[in-house]
This record gives sequence, C-alpha cells and structure tokens, in this order.
Amino acid sequence: MDILLNEVEARIVGCLIEKEATTPEYYPLTLNALVAACNQKSNRFPVVEYDEKTVSNALEDLREKNIVYVFYGSTSRVPKYKHILPKLLEIDRHEVAILCVLMLRGFQTIGEIKERTARIYEFESLNEVHQALDELRKREEPLIIELPKQPGQKEARYAHLLSGEISAEAMAATPSTPTQARQDQIAKLEAEIEELKTNYAALRAEFEEFKKQFE
Repeated sequence: MDILLNEVEARIVGCLIEKEATTPEYYPLTLNALVAACNQKSNRFPVVEYDEKTVSNALEDLREKNIVYVFYGSTSRVPKYKHILPKLLEIDRHEVAILCVLMLRGFQTIGEIKERTARIYEFESLNEVHQALDELRKREEPLIIELPKQPGQKEARYAHLLSGEISAEAMAATPSTPTQARQDQIAKLEAEIEELKTNYAALRAEFEEFKKQFE
C-alpha cells in the first residue's frame, strides 16, 4: 500500500506509535496530548511547535488515508486517536519501532536505532537491527533507504520513505550537538519531563470532560 506522509503527519504517526508503547495507560491520545507529544523537545528532530489547528488538520488527512481513526471510550466523550500503521504495512513490532524512531528523530545509524528503539522494542544485537533494516529496505516497495555517507560521517545512516524520496539538502541536515554522549544524557533527563507533560495533558482533558457532567 502506498503511503505518503507530510512532515506533520509523519510526526503524528510517530508519536502515536511511541506513546502506545511507552504510556499505554494514556493511549489512545487526545488532541491536546498529541500536540504535546509532537512538540516534545527531547527525542525529536527537528523540534517543532505545532499548534492545535495544525495537528487537527493533519489528523483529518490521516483519517482520510485510513492510517488514523477516532476512538471514543465508554467513559469519555473526548475523541482520542489511534494508528493502524502495522496493519496497513503488514509489518511486525520491531519494524514498527524502527520506523517510529526514523519519523521522530530523523536519519539514524544502526547503533542509534538500536539504542533509541529500546522503549518500543529491545533488539538483542546490532546484527538483528541490520537484518530488520534489510527487511524494510528490500521490500517490493521499500520503506527505508540507506543514505550515502556525507563528508565527516563514519557510519551510514538510514531514513524512512513514508514521506517520499530524500533530497540532497535533507541528507546534509543533522542535529548540531557537542557530543553524542552529551545529547543522550540531556535527552534522558528531558524525556522524563516531556512524558510528564504529555500525561498531564491527557489527565487535563479527562478532567475537563468530567466537569461537563456537572454543568
């Protein structure tokens, strides 16, 4: 199945995959929680500041593409959103984890993929990651691509193809950080804060819905 996502749609789908795995108690996500997830400063590249309308419009487009649907729980009238990407693409959990990281964090090396998919799927070795990448790359309609090494890069990076072909300008764009170790240390601390923000947004939406029952 052909899927073509713009930047906002890819960020939304990646967030839904991530939160389904990391905070299942708050999944499916409300619109407010999804906006907060998209705008996280940790575990994201690039960092964005989408407003509610931007995310809402993209969700409607994703619904038309049958990638996301609205879920109404029995205890809440607040609409929540779920993805069905694995079913559409016929991919397994380890492949979903790889696509999620590539959608949320941009181009990644094999080592980065192994480390950053850990909260969604625990790869046992770099070889296992490589095999999964090959599966995604050698499909009849490839879902990822191995990028040519850019000047100064020691390892090949991978990108998803859910948003179409990769431009030369995009290939040259990388996060500017002092060191990878420093980046990961900061990300670990910020992730805890951002996750709390996402959870707060979800709880706030539930509380607002609860209040309506007494108005």
